[in-house]
Amino acid sequence: MDGFKLTILIPAYCEASTIGKIVSAAKEYAPVIVVDDCSSDDTGVIAELAGATVLRNPFNMGYEKTLNRGFEHVASLGYDAVITMDADGEHDPETIAEFIDELIGKNIPLVLGFRPSKARVSEIIMGAYIRWRFGVYDILCGMKGYHMSLWQKNGGFDLSNSIGTELAINSLRCGTDFSQIPVNGVKRLDTPRFGHSLQANLKIFVALSRILRSA
Repeated sequence: MDGFKLTILIPAYCEASTIGKIVSAAKEYAPVIVVDDCSSDDTGVIAELAGATVLRNPFNMGYEKTLNRGFEHVASLGYDAVITMDADGEHDPETIAEFIDELIGKNIPLVLGFRPSKARVSEIIMGAYIRWRFGVYDILCGMKGYHMSLWQKNGGFDLSNSIGTELAINSLRCGTDFSQIPVNGVKRLDTPRFGHSLQANLKIFVALSRILRSA
């Protein structure tokens, strides 16, 4: 697809120990945009030095709103597709090449990564429902690829606090063609983006309840 423009979007909060390596590897495939969610460390500075365009939130906005802002910026620059990935090293940047081949080479509008295992009970339960309903292995994997036409049709990325799943799920409900790619990486040792076990499970169960109510 000649002239098809793609970028990589990375939300980041206090990921100074990993963001540099992630950006350096990812920029070999496409321009990288990092949205720094008001980190208290040097996440934004390191990302910029590594070659990313960095947007800095004026205050901590959380995962969904950080990605909402990122998608709006991507749209303002006229990109046709975007790949989201985490800043903590759990998504191997080499997988980007496979996502690009699906999004551009095969013109598949929605590409979903899936991890080798799920860490929480809530993820397993939500994952079982989503797999039964849509045939998707891992809706909570943060590495996904989208044609921006899906974002435009949905009116945003995630406006319902669905922990980053709204755009993908609404696209699936509309019968959007999709593919799935296994994603590996280095398992993080510190607190994950959704917090500790009880807090994370609660967030995921709340998101699942919203999905069920809107089914």
